[in-house]
Amino acid sequence: MNKYSRNQRVTGITKVLTENPNKTINLKTFTELFNAAKSTISEDIVIVRETLNELSMGRIETVAGAAGGVKYICGVSKQESRIFADEICKILIQKDRVIPGNFIYMTDIMYNPEIVHKAGVILASAFSELDIDYVVTVETKGIPLAYEVAKMLGVQLVIVRRDPKVTEGSTVSINYASGSSNRIQTMSLSRKSIKKGSKCVFIDDFMKAGGTAIGIINLLKEFESELLGIGVLVDNIESGHKLVEEYISIIQFTGINNEGIAELTPSEIFEKV
Repeated sequence: MNKYSRNQRVTGITKVLTENPNKTINLKTFTELFNAAKSTISEDIVIVRETLNELSMGRIETVAGAAGGVKYICGVSKQESRIFADEICKILIQKDRVIPGNFIYMTDIMYNPEIVHKAGVILASAFSELDIDYVVTVETKGIPLAYEVAKMLGVQLVIVRRDPKVTEGSTVSINYASGSSNRIQTMSLSRKSIKKGSKCVFIDDFMKAGGTAIGIINLLKEFESELLGIGVLVDNIESGHKLVEEYISIIQFTGINNEGIAELTPSEIFEKV
């Protein structure tokens, strides 16, 4: 079998771990992959751990026990997160992004792989200490962001629909009031989507008053499940009172100024950076 240098092993270990976030990889996997002793692989992992810590790119955790090993937990520095938030604000404050109804055009942002990946890492890092079973979102624009968060947390994505689909089988539907307009809306979820007693995080692209989040909380109760966290890309603080108190956002939207330009700033979580 081939023998690999330390540089090759470190590169391979880093790739395997970072491509499988929050998944425990047994050391035997690496000893067989690189035809190396367990002690050698352990030394390589120390190098990977120290490098990722130094660069604020996440961390490597050791999982004890017979079925244990090591796993990668995503992470990003507050400084890098702040730089990202500033860049997105500069993009979204372009005057031609304000469309009739004083909405901000964000579709291209939400389907840009590089942007969505970075936003996903930031939000996933905020929930990395929680024991999560699912990431939940509502169709449709928030799906790419929620997918990235689910990927980085190593859990399944669950998509709540506005209208039941025949392909979903038996569903649970609830009515909820939109926080901004107080209009009654419906959301539904297949009974096969999540297991009872699950712990979830809700991810969305934009939050107005939090009505959708309240709907998700009530829908999960129908599955005897719990919402542990909420994360959004843009928080509309212009709307004033929120129906939910605890949530994470990357950007704050404060309204449209007299020149017809959207006013956005990085979220308060970056203020101390």
